[in-house]
Amino acid sequence: MQMEEYILPKDWQPPFAVEVDNFHFTPRIQRLNELEAETRVKLNYLDQIAKFWEIQGSSLKIPNVERRILDLYTLNKIVLDEGGYELVCRDRKWARVAQRIGYPSVKNLGSLLRSHYERIVYPFHMYQSGANLAGYSERPRYNNEEKDKEYKPHSIPLRQSVQPSKTSYGRRAKRLTSEPEPTEEDIEKNPELKKLQIYGAGPKMMGLGLMAKDKNLHKKEGDVLECPPTLVVKEEVGVDSEESQPHLTLERSLSPQPCTKMTMRHRRSTNSSQFMDSYVCRICSRGDDDGKLLLCDGCNDNYHTFCLLPPLPEPPKGIWHCPKCVMAECTRPPEAFGFEQATWQYTLQSFGEMADSFKADYFNMPVHMVPTELVEKEFWRLVNSIEEDVTVQYGADIHSKEFSSGFPILDGKTELPPEEKAYATSGWNLNVMPVLEQSVLCHINADISGMKVPWLYVGMVFSAFCWHIEDHWSYSINYLHWGEPKTWYGVPSSAAEQLEEVMKKLTPELFESQPDLLHQLVTLMNPNTLMSHGVPVVRTNQCAGEFVITFPRAYHSGFNQGYNFAEAVNFCTADWLPTGRKCIEHYRRLRRYCVFSHEELICKMSACPEKLDLSLASAVHKDMLLLVRQERRLRKALMEKGVTEAEREAFELLPDDERQCQKCKTTCFLSALACYNCPQGLVCLYHIDDLCQCLPSRQYLRYRYTLDELLAMLHKLKGRVESFDTWANKVRRALEFRNVGRTELEHLRVLKAEAVENKFAQNDLLQELKDTIKETELCINEAKKLLDNPYLDRSSAAAISLNSLNKLIHRIQALPCVFNQLPRLEVILWSALFFRQKHPPATLEAIIKEAENIPVQLPNTLSLKEALCKAKAWSADVDEIQRGDHYPCLDDLEGLVAVGRDLSVKMQELHQLEVEVAAAHSWRDKAAKTFLKKSLCFTLLEVLCPSSDVFSSSEKRPHWRKAKEHSLYRSDKESLGLSAQDLRDPACIVLAFKEGEQKEKAGILKLRTMNSSIQRRRVCVCGEPPGELMLRCELCQDLFHGLCVPFPRLTSHCGTHSSPSPAWWEWNSHFLCPHCIRSRRPQLQTILSLLVALQKLPVRLPEGEALQCLTERAMSWQDRARRVLATPEISAAATALVEKRQKLQHNKGPQALRETTCNEQTPIANENGDSHLKNGTAIPDLDAMAALISQIDKTPVLEISIGSRALLEDLMLEGDLLEVALEEELSIWRLLQASQPACVEKLKTLIELDTSVIEQCRLCGSLLPGMVVSDEGHTMN
Repeated sequence: MQMEEYILPKDWQPPFAVEVDNFHFTPRIQRLNELEAETRVKLNYLDQIAKFWEIQGSSLKIPNVERRILDLYTLNKIVLDEGGYELVCRDRKWARVAQRIGYPSVKNLGSLLRSHYERIVYPFHMYQSGANLAGYSERPRYNNEEKDKEYKPHSIPLRQSVQPSKTSYGRRAKRLTSEPEPTEEDIEKNPELKKLQIYGAGPKMMGLGLMAKDKNLHKKEGDVLECPPTLVVKEEVGVDSEESQPHLTLERSLSPQPCTKMTMRHRRSTNSSQFMDSYVCRICSRGDDDGKLLLCDGCNDNYHTFCLLPPLPEPPKGIWHCPKCVMAECTRPPEAFGFEQATWQYTLQSFGEMADSFKADYFNMPVHMVPTELVEKEFWRLVNSIEEDVTVQYGADIHSKEFSSGFPILDGKTELPPEEKAYATSGWNLNVMPVLEQSVLCHINADISGMKVPWLYVGMVFSAFCWHIEDHWSYSINYLHWGEPKTWYGVPSSAAEQLEEVMKKLTPELFESQPDLLHQLVTLMNPNTLMSHGVPVVRTNQCAGEFVITFPRAYHSGFNQGYNFAEAVNFCTADWLPTGRKCIEHYRRLRRYCVFSHEELICKMSACPEKLDLSLASAVHKDMLLLVRQERRLRKALMEKGVTEAEREAFELLPDDERQCQKCKTTCFLSALACYNCPQGLVCLYHIDDLCQCLPSRQYLRYRYTLDELLAMLHKLKGRVESFDTWANKVRRALEFRNVGRTELEHLRVLKAEAVENKFAQNDLLQELKDTIKETELCINEAKKLLDNPYLDRSSAAAISLNSLNKLIHRIQALPCVFNQLPRLEVILWSALFFRQKHPPATLEAIIKEAENIPVQLPNTLSLKEALCKAKAWSADVDEIQRGDHYPCLDDLEGLVAVGRDLSVKMQELHQLEVEVAAAHSWRDKAAKTFLKKSLCFTLLEVLCPSSDVFSSSEKRPHWRKAKEHSLYRSDKESLGLSAQDLRDPACIVLAFKEGEQKEKAGILKLRTMNSSIQRRRVCVCGEPPGELMLRCELCQDLFHGLCVPFPRLTSHCGTHSSPSPAWWEWNSHFLCPHCIRSRRPQLQTILSLLVALQKLPVRLPEGEALQCLTERAMSWQDRARRVLATPEISAAATALVEKRQKLQHNKGPQALRETTCNEQTPIANENGDSHLKNGTAIPDLDAMAALISQIDKTPVLEISIGSRALLEDLMLEGDLLEVALEEELSIWRLLQASQPACVEKLKTLIELDTSVIEQCRLCGSLLPGMVVSDEGHTMN
């Protein structure tokens, strides 16, 4: 599971308890297109190119191609995928590049893309790869040469809480300040700017061709171009401290002169001869041609314009950086991405006004009229867009302790009204849920904000929470107090690693610079992208008043549809403990800090097991057992290393940062390794080699408990867990009576009190005990009222409700308690039965006639007349149904029998009807034993009828076991698709059966095609992934684990082994899955005997009609099979196959010939399992078969024409669909096997399966003659 949405009853409406007047918060700023991983990669790439060109003294201008901005990142990626720029140009692949980007087939479009790539991307790519530094040589440095310190500008800080500087040089920093946009005059003058205008709901994207230049730099013709301000960092010596420390001072200089070569040279003193010697080109190492020699403004190295790659036609004006500085700047790793905090605070009212105004203006309609589907579609469009930059704000992770929770709280300061007290103590209150007795977190003393103490969330439209899992992989619960919905996306825990792999695969650039990116809650990825890579994703809309619960390690994300207020917290149940331990191991590998110590939590619960309920105590005992074993192993390894000193340490009293492993950052509790020489160091026992280089004699163990103390805690836990088992055994003995040894009611009450005292959790056994006590008390009260009646005697017993009295006695007899009043109640029942005897209709008619002659109105005369009228109507129904054209149906007779038994008149025909119904049931039971398997869930009628919906029910096949447990299969009336009335007409049944045959064949052909072409992640009846020893069904072509289903047995376990037949095509390797072989498939002779017995029944059954149709279908197939086998080609092939077998037997020798001749007798094939010979001879043993497989020639033994083979395959498919065993099917199977290459791998798999089953049986001592494999893959008699 990944995510559950819970809707509480409508009357559960907790009041909103936040102090609205005092609620002030600072939201986070979210730029939507920076949230999505793939879009962020593109923006990072564009920033690098923009920075590259900015360093070169020009701005990045992205061209428009086919009415849309050219995606430079995708262009570069596709060019690299195609082999690189040189290969694409050489092979003329630019048209293919345009096609892969998504452009239409337009003439010269490839050439246009090539020119853009060469002009914008290729120079950056060359600098990145370092190709332009091929001839670079480091210039010599002199000892007394002055070195300028590198000035590192401020980059954007982590966007969690710090407002970035307005002069930031970091990623997309220009968006944070209001830069002058291009004026209309600029746009009119510059056609490229006019073409690159970008419109959107957010601010325009500066840096994509719309970077505003300093207006002061635009001078008229003839004006001298001024150099931009430059920063020079010098080193000065201060005298403020005892030791002279260098102080850095910044000098800002404005150069009014043009940036020519000479002005660049004059930035340094020219008096030094060493300095003059340094004016040589770093590539060619020459200092000639001064007019072409450039000075780098970054590192002061010199380069000839013609030595650069690409060469410069003339010295550039303004600031210029060499290739080395450009490469260093452009390859600088990006900073960690995070959200920044706004600089202003909001109240709920001001934030709501802003949020509603933004949404109404954006969609141009009232906020409550915007469909959720439209918001969702627009959200993902904006998130994936690099052209539109929309910014929203989100009040996230607001501590509820500062402004109070949205739920009422019993804090002792204010008196709550009675209606609010119920909500303050409710388990659904998010302040109460984490500290409930069943919650593990209640055993943590600290108030962990966000886990034990709820966080508040104030959202607006498009504000999002990114893909993440909870700390320590715990559960989370989110309640939406009011406002517009939240849209959630969830991924199950089973696919968590798959999601991480997909995101790392699609955006490796982000994870290279920030490996723990998914732990920072700052990255989205479109669910459609995840699902296209096989990650299962679910979604839901959470409305106000609804809860959403996420499960351990279930990734989830989402966004807000509008202004709303939510509250969330974590909780952990007993089933979370194994998951929590795996999470700690995961954190240890990632070197991630823990929120709390898992070991400390387990030990604290183990110290007081009497405070734990049963389920939690059992889970803690299992976890504690693993903990003790692991601690014992680690301490043993420490002793083997040579550490002998130890001292006790109360780790729980230390701050977390003082007991963290310096290697993996895990919070230590049970033990840690320290050193006397390195007092600041501490490591857990998993990293004892990473503490320090000191001798083991100087290291010592810091422990919380000794191993003996841990074992004592474990023993106490075990006693707590076993106390329930002892109590449960006593309850079972009391409730499972066998007519004797009934218990007293008081004993049951004592057992109930013991469960309450030990705080046993509610379970089925306790509920059964409570129900038994309650039922016993009710029966005692009812019997007491009846027996205490002073007017009750034998004559008035008839006035008692016979039905209620009979039910009371049955209820008392079913109770396990001693009931002293039972004999007296049975006497009363017999008295009532004496006055309830039935009489024949003739007797009633005589009594009524005699009563009519009496001149007094008798009260019972009307009831007698009514009973007689019902009896005559029943007799008329019997006569009508017996005079019909066909025998009566079983359902009609059963209805008449039920009505006749309820009549108060003795009917002579009732006995005959009961006999006929019993005979029909007996025949149906015999047919069911003949056809049905105990382990399968099909009904008799469903087995006898064609499976017409074999393809439409294919989705049910993987869930076969679950459907079997919950009885999800169709009823008998649905087997032929007929109504109850049509089932009474034999013609309708025959017609429906014929139609079902055609649908069954068409459906199985479609299913075979689908199973052969699609590879599912879950196969077999167990629903697990494919593994070893897989078998493919010959009929439906589905895959199954060999040990999960009954498989063809190549041997029998009779104890005597015979030599295997060399004719491998005669080996029993025909495998049909449990979905396709729905019955025992009896012999045709057995079915004919059932039909003979059916003809003797004066009753019609739907199963009988279906069996007749099945028999006709089988005999028709048998006739067709015999005609095909008798054709010259097939007959000759069969004869050749016999000769081939005899030839192989002759080569084995006389003894083998005698054995195989004995084995030529036809085996009786069981259901996909053993085959036993009629004379009891054993089938060849496995070792001999395994040796024979290596000698099998894989070439076909026979050659059959394509038409004949197709005819045999069609007959084989229809024969496999029949639920009847026919000898012709075995002959066809052998011919088909011999006419194709030998399936050696399948035979090896069957031998391995057989060997595995035999070995298991030998280990458990249950290997007996006649043992077969059951439908679940286990061995049974």
